[in-house]
Parts: sequence; structure tokens; C-alpha cells
Amino acid sequence: MRVAKKIELDVQTERELRALSQRKRIEVRLQQRARIVLLAAKGMQNKDIAADVGLDRRQVALWRARFLEGGIEALSKDAPRSGRPDSVMAEMESRIVQTTLHEKPANATHWSTRTLAEHLGVGATTVRTAWRNNGLKPHLSRTFKVSRDPRFEDKLLDVVGLYLNPPEHALVLSCDEKSQIQALNRTQPGLPMKTGRAGTVTHDYKRHGTTTLFAALNTLDGRVISMCQPRHRHEEWLKFLRLIDRKTPKGLTLHLVVDNYATHSHPEVQVWLAKHPRFVMHFTPTSASWLNMVERFFRDITDKRIRRDSFTSVPELELAIDLYVAQHNIEPKPFIWTACASDILAKVTRAKAALAAASR
Repeated sequence: MRVAKKIELDVQTERELRALSQRKRIEVRLQQRARIVLLAAKGMQNKDIAADVGLDRRQVALWRARFLEGGIEALSKDAPRSGRPDSVMAEMESRIVQTTLHEKPANATHWSTRTLAEHLGVGATTVRTAWRNNGLKPHLSRTFKVSRDPRFEDKLLDVVGLYLNPPEHALVLSCDEKSQIQALNRTQPGLPMKTGRAGTVTHDYKRHGTTTLFAALNTLDGRVISMCQPRHRHEEWLKFLRLIDRKTPKGLTLHLVVDNYATHSHPEVQVWLAKHPRFVMHFTPTSASWLNMVERFFRDITDKRIRRDSFTSVPELELAIDLYVAQHNIEPKPFIWTACASDILAKVTRAKAALAAASR
């Protein structure tokens, strides 16, 4: 009598198979295959497994063998079928792709699976498959803006050079203001997260004022110098520069990466900088805030501390911000800049060429 090969599972593989067999939003056939392997690992015979999962004994033997050959990945792959390639399907897929890329519906900005299927006289599943095969997602769009700064290349090389090759006996500080942070108090308590449901917050709220977060990110070690102010004029910027001066070692030159906001180059600021020569200013190109590394910190504090919370006053909001920064500085982690200037310039050049071609 033929005996099926024994299956032995390590802890990690068994955990992954159990997750597949119990997951609700997954193909039934993949659930069945995961159960086959789990039951086989318990020593059950193929005929008993077949009765348990509702399949033929030969199918159980097949997937037992497939798992032994290729592991969990093999469970999600069906064997290639024989016969001639479907040239009609390939032709239709090409037509779907061309229509998606080069045409628009009469009453919308983009196609949906159903509108394109109706337009071409095919099934919505066919459209969906063609889009998936070619990486097309018409329902998604992203924003962008190409900088028109005439000194874009010079400023780019300057800022990226600071990130990749910081000068000795100096600190590189990425500085900016996050203005108009609102102290929003939700009108009702949110519902907590539980199995199968995300946490909730009410869509409506009461405003209790705003604050502006000034932050200087040390690109070497990730520490942040910060303060909150009710406004973001040149007076508050000067106050922040004085704070940076007090919080950093006196013997080091300070290279500050800032954007082109008018307060950063105000005449009174220029006078103060002339009296403090250890401050060296480096301006990012216009419309290129992504070059300022502190924006990454602003994204984190927004996602992790501000957006989903509720605040009854501006002081309560500012306290939450101060506590977040203090906690961040206990075990700071620097953001590592990896993009070299030549790669960025090449990408911008391609974007400009594409925009020029589209405008013809």
C-alpha cells in the first residue's frame, strides 16, 4: 500500500497556515489547501482529509505533494493549463489598456470597471483582470508639482550635499514651522477598536484655536528642538533661532535647512544672523518642501499624536505636542536620506519633458 509522505511543520509555518485557513477575506480554495496541509501534519490519511475538507482524495494528494515541493507559496499557484494561448484575450487586454490610458468617458474623468466594460462590450471581471495584469489603477491619483526655481539645481546640490556629506565640527538642522494646528474637540466620544472594526471618531468637532509648531531636526541623531507659538511671524522665528542657539553646543557651526517663507529672510532676521555668524542658512528650492527632512517628523507627529485625538484647548494641544517631542528625544532615530542629487535631477528632467509633451 502506498503511504503519503509525512509533513512536519515548524512553528512559524504552522502559524501562517492557520491564519490562511481561518481568514475570511480569502479564496475558499486557498483555505482548503491550508487545511489539507495542517491535517496532513497531524498524521491523517488522504482519504480522511478528503472527507473532512470536501475534496477528492487525489486532490488532497496533489496539494500535499505541492506543499512538500514549494512550501506555502505553492498553495496559491495553480499548474499551467495545456492548450494554445488565448489570442483573443490578449487582443482584448491590449484594447482595454489602450482605452484606459488614452481615452476618457464622456461624463467622467476616469474609467471604472463597469463603465469601461460597458463601453467595450466585455465583462467587468475581464477589465479588472487586465488592469491588475498591467498595474493600472484609474481610481487613484497623486498630486505633484515640479519646481520652477531658476536655481533649483544649485539649491538641490547644496541641501542634498549637507544630508549625504555633513561638514565636520557642525550640526545640520532641518527647520520649519507647522502652522495652523487646530485644537479640535470631537462632539462625541469615539468608539474603541475591536476585532473586525476600526476605531472611530465623529466627523464633526468644535474648534478651540490653533498653534504653530516650530521644529529643528538634527539630521545626525534625530533629536528635535521645538516650541509652540500662537503665530509664525519673523518675531516668533527669531525667538526660535535664539532657542536653537541656547540648546546647541557653542563651538559648533549650525547649518539650517529652511524653505523660502518670507519670515526666514526678513530684514530683522538678517541683522540677527549677521551678529551670529555660526548660523549658516541653506534654502530649499521653491515648491520643494519634500527636500526639508523635518517634514518627515511633521508627518509622524500628525499621524501618531494629533489627527485622531481630541483637545479641549490650545494649551492641552501644546502639552500633547511637547510630551510627544520629549518622548521622541529619549530614543531618537535619524531619518536616513538615500537619494543622490543626480537621481533627483534625472527624475525632474523626465517630469518636465513629460509635462512639455502633454501641453503640446
